This record gives sequence, structure tokens and C-alpha cells, in this order.
Amino acid sequence: MAKTKEISRRIKSVSSTKKITKAMEMVAAAKMRKAVDAVLKTRTYANLSWETVLHLAKIADNHNEVGHPLLIKKTEVKKVALILIASNRGLCGGFNAAIINKAKESLKKHNLETDIILVGKKGAVLAQQKYNIAAEFPKSDLVLSAVETNPIARMVIADYLLGKYDKIMLAYTDFVSGAVQVPRVKQLLPVDIVANDQYLGVVGKSETVGTSRSFIEDKEKQHLQSGEFTYEYAFEPSPKEVLDRIVPRLIEVQLYQALLESNASEHSARMAAMHQATESASDMVSELTLFYNKARQSSITAEIAEISAGANALA
Repeated sequence: MAKTKEISRRIKSVSSTKKITKAMEMVAAAKMRKAVDAVLKTRTYANLSWETVLHLAKIADNHNEVGHPLLIKKTEVKKVALILIASNRGLCGGFNAAIINKAKESLKKHNLETDIILVGKKGAVLAQQKYNIAAEFPKSDLVLSAVETNPIARMVIADYLLGKYDKIMLAYTDFVSGAVQVPRVKQLLPVDIVANDQYLGVVGKSETVGTSRSFIEDKEKQHLQSGEFTYEYAFEPSPKEVLDRIVPRLIEVQLYQALLESNASEHSARMAAMHQATESASDMVSELTLFYNKARQSSITAEIAEISAGANALA
């Protein structure tokens, strides 16, 4: 009897957990739909704005008179800032572990003095691992406007222009689909026309459906390196005044889009993790119910045997 009661308590406990994970899955699904909708609405603008930055960087390389401090590479790189976008909460599978490991791989590869700028509470684990945390910024579950990323952009741009950092990197999770999220590290400043990640969220664009990302990136890199640009810019009132306004704005757009991509990836990962947890709880309840029935049957059989033995003894 004690064994059946223990199994019964376990079944109730797992059933309660199943209700919680199911509710969390539904909440994550609702947030994911909103986050994905926001990503798809802004992705084309973000990609075109980054293309504009790349064109300006190419012009800056070819014509010194159009140069801008944010577009010109520094001859020597001594110190780097890495913006890391993680989540505020756990229970999202390997989402945080993947982006943190990707950032650590980048730090190990470059082997330079690096300050980390955290966006999201879960990135704070790097502080426990003796990495230098320069700043922390709050992150909303649903980003409503680019204003939320302006403080980060202004800080890193100001530090870069002052010479505090020679390079600004951005670690984010690229939303490919509900089942696939890819951690990436992108060079934000100075703008590099031959970097591996020229665009955010290329896979999600309608014209790229059915095409591999590596193929798209190879084509874009060939286009940029060949100098086959179809745009010419006329700057009024002057190149300096125009670039002083437009380049920081385009960098802000990249940060905003990266945050949207990470949010969509986080909610997708959490929904998948909670769905898997709910299914595991269902399987556990079924298994415990089978054990409960077997234990109850054994208990009843033992009681019947005892009653029969008692009756025979009286007879």
C-alpha cells in the first residue's frame, strides 16, 4: 500500500509539472509569433541599410575624401568590445549555452584584450569565468522600437571614436526557422566588406527560400569584392555631415535587428524545450501509471491470498 501511495504522489507531481510546461509552451508560442512577425517586418530594411553601409565602406576605401572614422579600418587592433545578446531567463534549451560558447570561441580565436557588453541577464555567467564585463543592459522579451538599442549603440560608437576600442563585435542568434537558430559573431565596427556575415537573417528573405546560406554569402562576397556597385552617391551639404548622421543610424539598425533575431530565436527555443518537456512528462505519467497498476494488482493478489489462507486455516 505504501508503494502505491508513493507512485500516486509521483503521478500527481509529474501531472502538475506537465500543466506548467504546457502553459509555458503556449506563452512562448504566442511571444514567438509576435517576435517572428517583428523580425520579418524589419529584416528587409536592416539588410538594405547594411548594404548601404558596405557600399559607403567601399567608397571610403577607393576615395579618401569620402572617408569616415566608422568606415576606415585601424592599422593595429589592441582592444575589442563584444556585445553579447543572451536571454533574461532559462528554460530555453541550449539557446544561452550556444551563443555564449560561440562568443568564447571568438575570443579565443582573436586572443585580444576584450571587454564584454551584456544584453540579457544570462550572459552574466561570463563574469564568473573571469571575463571582463564592461557594461550590462536590460533586454525586453518583446522589443517594440529601435529606441531600446540606442543607448548601446551610442556607447559603443562613442568609445570606438575615442579610441577606447579598435573593433566592435556583435554576438547574436540568427533566427532561421522555428526549429533552427544559428549563433553568430558579426563585426560591427569598423565596417568590413569581406566579413563572413554581411547580412542579418539572410535565410529568412523570400527571395532566398530554397537556397543555402553559404551559396548566398559567397555570391554577396563576390559582388562586394568585385566592385560591381550600381549606386553612386551625391552628398549634400557635404560627405562629412551626411555620414556623421547616417552611419551611426545604420549601426543602430543592425543592433536593433540583431536583438529582434535573438528574441525570435529565444522564444522558438523555449517553445521547443517546453514542448519536449511536456511530451516527456506525458511519457513519464504513462510509465508511472503502468507501475501503479502493477503494484496495485500485486497488492490485491497478496490480500486475496492472505484471505484464502485465513479461510483455509479456520476450516
